[in-house]
Amino acid sequence: MSQIGNYTILPLTIPSTPAYPKPTTHTIYLRPHTPKIPTADDARSLFLVNVPIDSTSAHLRSVFSSLLGAGKFESCSFEHERKQPGNAVALISAKGSKKRKRGQEEDEVKMVELPRIWDRELRRSGSTAVVVLVDEKSVELALKTIRKLHRKSSKSKSGDVWPVWGEGVPESSQITGSKRYLLHNELRFPNPREIQANIDAFMTSFNSQESSRALSAKRARNEPDEDGFITVTRGGRVGPARAEEVERKRVEMEDKEKRKREEMERGGFYRFQTRERRKEEQGEMIRRFEEDRRRVEVLKASRRSKFVPEK
Repeated sequence: MSQIGNYTILPLTIPSTPAYPKPTTHTIYLRPHTPKIPTADDARSLFLVNVPIDSTSAHLRSVFSSLLGAGKFESCSFEHERKQPGNAVALISAKGSKKRKRGQEEDEVKMVELPRIWDRELRRSGSTAVVVLVDEKSVELALKTIRKLHRKSSKSKSGDVWPVWGEGVPESSQITGSKRYLLHNELRFPNPREIQANIDAFMTSFNSQESSRALSAKRARNEPDEDGFITVTRGGRVGPARAEEVERKRVEMEDKEKRKREEMERGGFYRFQTRERRKEEQGEMIRRFEEDRRRVEVLKASRRSKFVPEK
């Protein structure tokens, strides 16, 4: 059987080791990658399930090179793989530990990698991975090659047709059993020179950030903000802000308030104010009309009193 549902079955030959002296078989299930959020590389990607716990990019490259030939494998990513190193210390930048107000940018985090205490990361049993090949044809060719190997395996008596896990991978990636734990014990106590170099790098970055923080605080003590106020910060007293800067800020604030009052007076902030203003304008127009009408009547009456008909 070469397929279960949408998954194609790929058996792998696990060679014998000192811990387990008999060769065995591990099965990987793969299908074309169709994530919920599409990406540009989906058409040339394969989704793998049940990858071995000691999987690395070199292991999967070896497997697909045996299936497709060299140069077809591009990259791979494992389940829950972190973007940042697992053994790293975060250094907060000079901007502080929280977001600043008035739309300033968030803190920048610089990662300083610590010495590793394991030779490589082990995968969770039954975990998944995504393999990106060079093109879409390589995906189709990989699935077609696996089906051919199934037919060949059913006819072969030995059954040695499947890719060998770890073949062509450097020895450092194949350390297993007690050797791996001995290496782990050695890595737990790194060379003092390596520790000192790591400490020096950490302190250099920390001192640089402290200097930037002190410079930012000094500038904040000398420069007024957009409202004309001086930020109160730690670090001792320094000279006050320049008088012309404070005066300029004060004039800008007064102009801003004046424009705001004029806009409020013209349009009104609330709807009822607009209605009241229209009623007042309408009443003023009616009053002026009545005054003009009475004035015209008075003029007409005075003209009639002065008119004397001819005899």
